[in-house]
Amino acid sequence: MQSQIFELQYALDTFYFLICGALVMWMAAGFTMLEAGLVRSKNTVEILTKNISLFAVACTMYMVCGYAIMYGGNMFLSGIAGNESLVENALAASVENGFNGDSVYSDPSDFFFQVVFVATCMSIVSGAVAERMKLWAFLLFAVVMTGFIYPMEGSWTWGGNDVFGLFNLTELGFSDFAGSGIVHMAGAAAALAGVLLLGARKGKYGANGEIRAIPGANLPLAALGTLILWMGWFGFNGGSVLKLGDIDSANTVAMVFLNTNAAAAGGAIGSLIIARLIFGKADLTMLLNGALAGLVAITAEPSTPTALQATLFGVAAGVIVVLSILAIDKMKIDDPVGAISVHGVVGLFGLLIVPITNPASTFIGQIAGAATIFVWVFVTSLIVWSVLKAVIGIRISEEDEYEGADIAECGMEAYPEFTK
Repeated sequence: MQSQIFELQYALDTFYFLICGALVMWMAAGFTMLEAGLVRSKNTVEILTKNISLFAVACTMYMVCGYAIMYGGNMFLSGIAGNESLVENALAASVENGFNGDSVYSDPSDFFFQVVFVATCMSIVSGAVAERMKLWAFLLFAVVMTGFIYPMEGSWTWGGNDVFGLFNLTELGFSDFAGSGIVHMAGAAAALAGVLLLGARKGKYGANGEIRAIPGANLPLAALGTLILWMGWFGFNGGSVLKLGDIDSANTVAMVFLNTNAAAAGGAIGSLIIARLIFGKADLTMLLNGALAGLVAITAEPSTPTALQATLFGVAAGVIVVLSILAIDKMKIDDPVGAISVHGVVGLFGLLIVPITNPASTFIGQIAGAATIFVWVFVTSLIVWSVLKAVIGIRISEEDEYEGADIAECGMEAYPEFTK
């Protein structure tokens, strides 16, 4: 009887894990639509190609070596017999431990859930370097990012390994429930390194230092992308509970869903209000980034705040992201979609507010973890981008940028009927 109960719990937990992974995979569509809406129409096909290609690269590289680096598992060589053995071991361990509710997942379900996080991290880079980066240079960077850079920092955080054998972030009190720093800030750090070497889009900044707005071509698509991301985030945060088959876990999942939604709503409200105060108008792009900022902020700890606290954290994130986007623009760091602000600045904010509601974490641990992630990802990414720039170049020509990356990189247009 106990064995049957565990088998049912195991199946339920694994099914929940896989469904949440599928929701996170759906976030790839959200990033694709958001970026396609915020770039000019002449760069739409290239941005679509990048997002689908990077997902394929991430899945393959994480299977080949990334998962082994991060967790010690080897999906590239695992087979059905090995999976059967894992299930048998899980059942045996549960019987031995008296069915205490702990679930042990087979490698395939864990791998699937983890690999969509890798793709999410890489998607953040795509938007920041949009409209002027060579497609193949981007994809070569994606190979290194998803196969090595991200798995290494992941092994020091979620993997529980010591940082270069020197210190353990978990023992310092570092906590990142679903990846405000491990996924989002890491992606922003890689993006920042690329943007600094890449330079701004032509015409973005005037000779006298004025900032020129370059509107996106399709704001309905951008809004759709944001709503898709909002929905996918329930899998992102909810799946990080890792199981559902007992009362405590089910209650935690419900609280995570509630707080994730509350923070997104707070972020949207905060950004809408601050944009109205600054610009005198309701700025849709700031509203969209505000909602995403709320989601990023709560990702580091969505299980311990109250719904009111989650909403207030979201409001603060919404205000921060608008101010950050304006500040980064004044620094002449050209980020077409605001990814560095949404995922980097707010990702850091999300890490720093964890100790407010989670006493198991410490501010020292959070700062140490954030510094480790940023320095590692930024420096290694800067090296990879620099090598690519020296060997094949990372920026399309000025003529190709004027004509659009669609024709130069993909040989087709997204809206050929409207071409003059």
